[in-house]
Amino acid sequence: MSAAEWVPEGGDVDTLRRAATDCRGCELWEPATQVVFSAGNPAAPLMLVGEQPGDSEDRRGIPFVGPAGQLLQRALAEAGVGVADVYVTNAVKHFRFTERGSRRIHATPQINHLKACRPWLEAELQTVRPRLVVCLGASAAKSLLGSSFRLTAERGQVMERETPVGPLRLLATLHPSAVLRTPAGPEHDEAFGGLVADLRTAARAVAG
Repeated sequence: MSAAEWVPEGGDVDTLRRAATDCRGCELWEPATQVVFSAGNPAAPLMLVGEQPGDSEDRRGIPFVGPAGQLLQRALAEAGVGVADVYVTNAVKHFRFTERGSRRIHATPQINHLKACRPWLEAELQTVRPRLVVCLGASAAKSLLGSSFRLTAERGQVMERETPVGPLRLLATLHPSAVLRTPAGPEHDEAFGGLVADLRTAARAVAG
């Protein structure tokens, strides 16, 4: 499975977004409401890469508009990162879920889904050319750094790695949904503070 045959060469972000509506690179397109491509400034110095759209994103067609997105906006604001400084996307462009009654429950994308969708992410990287990529969560990091990457070991570190689109500077941190799942209290505050601290590190790396 691969999205490669649907990815236009040399297109800008709007061209990529339009082309992605026709993607049949894996089976996730069929149960999903629509493709969820990206948002933000296509010339931003920071690219934020999440895992996949959630239920709210699938319905609206825009990444990070649900509860995790709202938490991310708070974290970016506390880290001093402006809206114009970020381009936001996901490693997988369709919502993977299981149905439980009338609810659609998030299901983590498998490695084959990350591989199938990677041509879209690589095209975005070539088009946006960010100064730093922030991987939100393990799935996003593994999409770019391989399945051996361990978030707990390398979180919050600015790394320089060779990738299929050339050398990239990356930083991996928690996905905002992981912060949301942390019980209210000191643990939640610590998780949110860690996300903010990592985003501050990203902002300093771009500024420096």
